[in-house]
Amino acid sequence: MRATFIYGASDVRVETVPDPVIQQPTDAIVRVVRACVCGSDLHPYHSMPARGHGNPMGHELIGVVEETGVDVRSIRTGDFVVAPFAFQDNTCVFCREGFQTACVHGGWYGSPETGGLQAELARIPLADGSLVVVPGVDPTTAARSLLASLLALSDVYLTGHHAAHMGRVAPGKTTAVIGDGAVGLSAVLASRRLGAERIILMGRHPDRTDLGRAWGATDVVAERGKDGVDQVMELTGGEGAHVVLEAVGHMPAYEQAYGIVRPGGVISRVGVPQYEDAPVGFGSLFGKNATLTGGPAPVRAYLETAIDQVLAGDIDPGRVFDRELPLDQAAEAYRLMDTREALKVALRP
Repeated sequence: MRATFIYGASDVRVETVPDPVIQQPTDAIVRVVRACVCGSDLHPYHSMPARGHGNPMGHELIGVVEETGVDVRSIRTGDFVVAPFAFQDNTCVFCREGFQTACVHGGWYGSPETGGLQAELARIPLADGSLVVVPGVDPTTAARSLLASLLALSDVYLTGHHAAHMGRVAPGKTTAVIGDGAVGLSAVLASRRLGAERIILMGRHPDRTDLGRAWGATDVVAERGKDGVDQVMELTGGEGAHVVLEAVGHMPAYEQAYGIVRPGGVISRVGVPQYEDAPVGFGSLFGKNATLTGGPAPVRAYLETAIDQVLAGDIDPGRVFDRELPLDQAAEAYRLMDTREALKVALRP
């Protein structure tokens, strides 16, 4: 099969490798219908040291089950499924509490042991807990827009939803979203679904913020840093936002977040932090009695409900995909996203 590997910064290659095989009786092999490039994939694309062996890439897919291990009970060959970006048993104590990304038996794709999902075939560990069937959809005849929306549920939309959920977005509240990437825009859509009265999107790319407005953003702030903080404070009458959803992961975005959160408010982070130390003292969180929350989204906790919403036409999160390329052009997909020529790129085998 063909699969995507990264050998260092800006060095993405699609190579022919052996097909994955069942290694554990709880595994499944899935034939990929669509995969995609994530914003978090750009972190190694920017800074990974060159190496002689490639690291498998990709953690988002929809596909059709080709084979299952002898202990798989709820997934069958031929099922059309969504795979969350992490694998989990969905039965351990943390899974039962709704934090499947902390599963005691789970883990992450993109290692030599598990492989990546930007490929033609993928081995899915703990298949019963890690795959969710999409009922009544034939991927060979389904509309491209439907496939895109289902693919968005494997990570990006439900990461935005997780930000809003953990931030306690609710009717009557003002929400600010920092970042106009696919996760930030998804957070706008999720905040509108949860009833936010006002949604301020902090982003400066009109093609992206236009989608944010279509999804419910009431205001757009293009300024960054202190100027951006000042603008949000002016829009909110000096009070700040009840909820701030930080979807970038860099320190300037975090500084904006605590600059605009109102006293007693919540900052919810889902942008993978590219820093270790974040201010939490009097001048940032403590003085405002602000809450800091967020983390890797437990997509599995939200997936059945979101699939139903997509199939009913209630949400269309696939609009974040503005390009689709064949898997062989994965390197171009990374380049397009890195240069911001594309918001999010889907890959078809």
